[in-house]
Amino acid sequence: MEEKFYRDSFAEVDLDAIHYNVRQMRGRLPEKTGVYAVVKANGYGHGDIQVARTAIEAGAERLAVALLDEAFRLRKAGITVPILVMGYTRPEDALLAARENITVTVYQKEWIERVKDTGETPLHVHLKIDTGMGRIGVRSEAEMESVLSALRNTENVQLTGVFTHFATADEGDLSHYREQNERLTRLLEYFGESWSGEVDVHTGNSAAGMRFPGHMFQYVRFGIGMYGLYPSGEVKEERPIDLQPAFSLHSTLIHVKKLEEGEAISYGATYRTDPGEWIGTVPFGYADGWIRKLQGMEVLVNGKRCEIVGRICMDQFMVRLDECYPTGTEVVLIGRQEDEEIEMDEVADYVDTINYEIPCLITGRVPRIFKRNNEVISTSHRLQHPLV
Repeated sequence: MEEKFYRDSFAEVDLDAIHYNVRQMRGRLPEKTGVYAVVKANGYGHGDIQVARTAIEAGAERLAVALLDEAFRLRKAGITVPILVMGYTRPEDALLAARENITVTVYQKEWIERVKDTGETPLHVHLKIDTGMGRIGVRSEAEMESVLSALRNTENVQLTGVFTHFATADEGDLSHYREQNERLTRLLEYFGESWSGEVDVHTGNSAAGMRFPGHMFQYVRFGIGMYGLYPSGEVKEERPIDLQPAFSLHSTLIHVKKLEEGEAISYGATYRTDPGEWIGTVPFGYADGWIRKLQGMEVLVNGKRCEIVGRICMDQFMVRLDECYPTGTEVVLIGRQEDEEIEMDEVADYVDTINYEIPCLITGRVPRIFKRNNEVISTSHRLQHPLV
């Protein structure tokens, strides 16, 4: 869907990179192992619907999200492949999930007992096993049996999958990963003895799928890697598959001025100019997701690195330029410009976080431009223009 926007700041999403990354993952996995494309959190800030369609085209058979609302949004867009909600779903919403053929996650017998009726359409569920992540899931044979017993007594709820999540599959020290696998093996053995129906098993996230493809089961949940980002520095160094970043972030210079020595820049006057400094203003701020901690980070102007000076404002920030540039000059916050590049990892390292968080921080008021074959195919953003 083409949506108009009226600003010069935007994120560009290269759907060819998404397609390439999914194909890379498919080529790494055994033929028996399929791919869940994880498009939660608006596709990690990239655009859930557009990424989902591209991933399916590239060979992903299923989608995974965190919330039932996210699954409904995909269904409303006409996407029909199986969708798994990996987080908590309220039992009173089970009927709606069943009607839309959305699989939900279970791990409590009380939850199953509260699902009274889903109509003629059965509710498909996946059982979550907590092997050492510590979030949600059954942790013992006794807990598993309580859930399985409840499922045996509930005709309209059908168990179709079992899964877990690894906490340290992206790290150099794999001792906890091995411990989780040992717990998983024990609980799957018990499950096999206690449950007669066939189910799909999926355990691998991007890190496990890339590093240990032969240890995967029926599916891998391909999340951060699908967006062209490695789950950690260790995995990036190993480079089990080649990935292409899909996300870049762009703005422009809207004002350029030459200042005398000692002039204050931004709130708190935390930066004062040297004699004859050129200062440029960029219309992007913490309301867009460019948080105040990024003061001192560099951006690209005319293929050169320029430092952000002064505190980042809600809607603007200032940069120190090496010379005078005309207003309208492109500024790249994430991505490549000429021979220079600012990677998502560099931004994440600067604020002491992980690359996952950076695109998720870029808010809905920043338009997303989607490209295939170097051509814009659609745009989207969350601001509405009722008078246009």
